[in-house]
Amino acid sequence: MNNTATPPVTAQDVTLSVALAADALLTAVDQDWHVPAGTLGWDCWETVEHMADDLFAYAAQLGPRKPPQDRHVPFAWQRTHEGGPAVTTFADPEGGNAGLIEMFEACGAFLAALVATSPPEKRAHHAMGLADPEGFAAMGIVEVVVHTHDVAAGLGIPWTPPEDLCDRVLHRLFPEAPTDTARWPTLLWATGRGDIPGHPRITGRWRWYAAPRES
Repeated sequence: MNNTATPPVTAQDVTLSVALAADALLTAVDQDWHVPAGTLGWDCWETVEHMADDLFAYAAQLGPRKPPQDRHVPFAWQRTHEGGPAVTTFADPEGGNAGLIEMFEACGAFLAALVATSPPEKRAHHAMGLADPEGFAAMGIVEVVVHTHDVAAGLGIPWTPPEDLCDRVLHRLFPEAPTDTARWPTLLWATGRGDIPGHPRITGRWRWYAAPRES
C-alpha cells in the first residue's frame, strides 16, 4: 500500500484525527471515565488528558522562533499521582467529560495551527529525533489514534481511524513497518498493541522515527 508517492502528513490530518476522536468520545460522554483505558495503567480521563497534553507539547516545540534543538521548551510537568502521566495542561474536573473533550480539541487546534504556519525547514527537539512540522503532526496523530483506541476499549465504544491517514503516519514515522498489510492493524502492531500476520508481536518498548525521512 505504501510507496514513494505517499502524501505528506498535514495540519488538516491533525484536525481530522482530533475531530474523529472527539466525535467518538462524545458518544460516551455520560459514562464514568475513571475506568482503565484498555491495557494501560491509566484511566480513560487521564489518558485523554495525556492526549491533549501531547498535542499541546508538540505545538509548543514548534512555537519559538528558534526552537530548542536538544531539549523541550521548559514548561513544567507534574503528575497528580504515582504512575499517572506527567502533563503540563490539566482539565478542570468541574467541566466534566465534555469539558475535557473541549480541551482536547483546543490542543489539537494549537498543533494544527503551528504545523500549518511553520516553515518546512523548521526543526525542534523530540526524544526520537529532531523533527520538522510534518513529524510533529504525525506524532500528534499517532498519540490521538492509538490512545483513542485505548480509551475506546475501556469505554466499550467503536473506534477505527481512516486507512489512508494511518498509511501516511506509518510512512512518516515507522519506516520498518510492513507495507503490504492493512494500515490500522499495522499501526496498532507498530505501537505494541496488536498482531499482524507473518510478523512477530512487538513486545517491550517500541519507537518511531521523528526525523524527516530521506525519501
